[in-house]
Amino acid sequence: QVQLVESGGGMVQPGGSLRLSCAASGFTFSSVDMSWVRQAPGKGPEWVSTINFGGGTTYYADSVKGRFTISRDNAKNTLYLQMNSLKPEDTALYYCAREPPPGYWDYWGQGTQVTVSS
Repeated sequence: QVQLVESGGGMVQPGGSLRLSCAASGFTFSSVDMSWVRQAPGKGPEWVSTINFGGGTTYYADSVKGRFTISRDNAKNTLYLQMNSLKPEDTALYYCAREPPPGYWDYWGQGTQVTVSS
């Protein structure tokens, strides 16, 4: 079955960095676009970033552009999110999600918590 497992979250001070990972299994990872989505307490889901199946095309929400970098290693079936210059407003539960055509998130991981606090 499709499985997505996020890791790498934690607590950091403003300005710090974290690298999130998402281990994928149960499908042909290299053929599917992937996204990161986050949800802060009391807020709805917020799209963060998307990378196409080959890794050559990326998209970012304006709120993270220039600070976050999405990448993937198809040989390892792993998705990454490098987060730099973290801000308190980045505090959220971060999910990786599969994004097959026509462009919706059909499977999500369990999430990994990111807390940015001084």
